[in-house]
Amino acid sequence: MQPTKIDLPAVRADWAAQGFSFEVWVDPPSQVWHDFLHDVDELVLLLEGESIVEMQGRTLRLQAGDELRIPAGTRHTVRNCGRGPARWAHGFRTARPGTG
Repeated sequence: MQPTKIDLPAVRADWAAQGFSFEVWVDPPSQVWHDFLHDVDELVLLLEGESIVEMQGRTLRLQAGDELRIPAGTRHTVRNCGRGPARWAHGFRTARPGTG
């Protein structure tokens, strides 16, 4: 299987235009982030690997290239369910679109 090609500078620019920060993070195999809750919207884009996100009573299986918006105040759990690391882009709303 060929890795998904993602243009990170373009993603960063798009997220900035939407008012989001941008950071890349790597989770080792079997990493679980339990019951996180943020007071601002969060965007995640899986760059490499496979992960499961549980939120709002749903279980979503993400593969490389999948982007997900997690609304402010939404409790969520993220699990790296792949055999290798999961590499993410993630960001938090820092401004309303067009205001900064």
